Amino acid sequence: MDGTAIARVRRFQRTVTQRIGALEDAFMGRDRPLGQARVLWEIGRDGSEIRALRARLELDSGYLSRLLRALEADGLVVVEAGGADGRVRTARLTPAGVAERAELDRRSEEAAAAMLRPLSAGQRERLVAAMSEVERLLAASMVEVAALDPRHPAARHCLTAYVAELGRRFEGGFDPARSLPAADDELRPPAGLLLVATLHAEPVGCVALKLHRETAEIKRMWVDPSARGLGLGRRLLAEAESRAAGAGVRTLRLETNRALTEAVALYRSSGYTEVPAFNDEPYAHHWFEKHLPGPADHPTRAGR
Repeated sequence: MDGTAIARVRRFQRTVTQRIGALEDAFMGRDRPLGQARVLWEIGRDGSEIRALRARLELDSGYLSRLLRALEADGLVVVEAGGADGRVRTARLTPAGVAERAELDRRSEEAAAAMLRPLSAGQRERLVAAMSEVERLLAASMVEVAALDPRHPAARHCLTAYVAELGRRFEGGFDPARSLPAADDELRPPAGLLLVATLHAEPVGCVALKLHRETAEIKRMWVDPSARGLGLGRRLLAEAESRAAGAGVRTLRLETNRALTEAVALYRSSGYTEVPAFNDEPYAHHWFEKHLPGPADHPTRAGR
């Protein structure tokens, strides 16, 4: 990793934490630090399950409990037990909590305006655009990709969403029973694998591999609309290629429908070449393949 880049990231972090008031005990001039204020905002008017709150904020359970206890002590939050076994806990704002959240929103908007006010119109536009880009890239950096069993709830969510989206986008809909299969046992090692991407502990994308010795098929490529624009499709594809190469695969194949214009563009820009049909998938209009480099494709140390 580039040491200069790391130093610039750290400098950026120091500037931002100071400018937004993260170092102050009384965030936005109130009687609580930033952590408590953020939890109050995240609970929202409709309340939030504690486990969902912890996942969104990526907080340690003990630390989140301390933040909630402080907010409860101030009369801003109540924590209720529910569910069949009483173990599902939900945090809700009290009327005082709703009022405090509204006041924090008002002060936050004033602080944002104060940040922009000294700048020229052009500088404001540049700053806001840069902030949007930083937000997008930070979100991309928080995505995690891991191989999961096809029966895992996160995997089932992705596969169900994949089928639903194809049903909406394909002319005439999509019937999985007519399509070439990618059954659960074909997506488990050693026959294959399923990669699932998560953001804040929520599934946002997937891609599958069916392994056939030196060839493999890419299947079930999907990215949630909320995560599009983060480069996740390209990352999933690259991860699938890396896993395939590690399994000894030398040729990757895939087919896709002409309605999936983003997918077609991604495959072409990622080095996939369109080839004649290699299967009888009824929903396919394009067939692609890509050669993966093997050990023989890399120069040896002696030959450098």
